Amino acid sequence: MSPEFYSEEVDGGKEAKCIKTVAELKASLKEKTKLEETYLHQLRYARADIENLQKHIQRQIDEGVTAEKVKLITQILPVIEDVDLTLDEAKKACNSSLLEGIEMIRKKLWKVLSCEGLCPIEAVGKPFDPHVHEATEEVKTCDYPDSTVVQEVRRGYLLNGKVLKPSLVKVARSPDSVKVNQGN
Repeated sequence: MSPEFYSEEVDGGKEAKCIKTVAELKASLKEKTKLEETYLHQLRYARADIENLQKHIQRQIDEGVTAEKVKLITQILPVIEDVDLTLDEAKKACNSSLLEGIEMIRKKLWKVLSCEGLCPIEAVGKPFDPHVHEATEEVKTCDYPDSTVVQEVRRGYLLNGKVLKPSLVKVARSPDSVKVNQGN
């Protein structure tokens, strides 16, 4: 063999070896890329699961806070209703210093409760709404249109727009509609 032929053979062997190495590297890269895509896919699912879990836990926390808030406000409502009754009695007794003191307490209580989302349901003079009112009786009258609340028996309350305690009310019925209903 001539040195030139030997040189070509050696170079050809190196070339074949390089081609084989490149092919192996490409196969390895392809395998690593697939593995990387699998890990990335799993990471995305894990991240989505974590976000969903965080949202679920936050909802549970919010529901728990709301339930405790409702519980506390439900316990405070009788106190504020008693303060309102005491205020009415103080007005009758014309005791101005007592009246001022009770009014201050009432305002402070309502400030705290309204900051938590509590508000009284306006009833008298409004149309009867079965979502926020409970009718205790119908009153025959010509002074109000049919199905209008004429008297509030017990005040009702909304907490963040939801009924906490419905108003007990008396509802107007015109004498004509009562006669028509009795005739049927």
